[in-house]
Amino acid sequence: MTKTRDAGRDRDKPLYMISVAAELTGMHPQTLRVYEQKGLVSPGRSRGNTRLYSQADIDRLNLISRLTDEGINLAGVIRVLDMRERAQELEREVDELRARVRELEDELREMRTRERIVALTPYEGSTPEQVMRGLLWSGEDGE
Repeated sequence: MTKTRDAGRDRDKPLYMISVAAELTGMHPQTLRVYEQKGLVSPGRSRGNTRLYSQADIDRLNLISRLTDEGINLAGVIRVLDMRERAQELEREVDELRARVRELEDELREMRTRERIVALTPYEGSTPEQVMRGLLWSGEDGE
């Protein structure tokens, strides 16, 4: 597991009761309940059904607060949040595709190297794979 994934998981861990979340965001607890009702935030729940907000929820609530302070209504906030999440998904997808392209480039480079070696190496009565193995073994012996 990478540090980034671990950090992401920690940010999603439900920690703060509604009173603490309200204080951290400068919002009234009733506002937090309304935002949950409207689907703007989805806090976890304890076994006793107490709302528990994660750091990611707090960050999201702070963003909502900034957007509403700028005059964006809740319908607009929902659109902004949806677009933001989609952009983040696309960013992750692009990162994955870039990593896959790097893997494929490495494989292609290796295949081209093998082709050059095979083209330059006589292999009378042997398959190219046997010649490659022979070259690798002879390289290990220092010959």
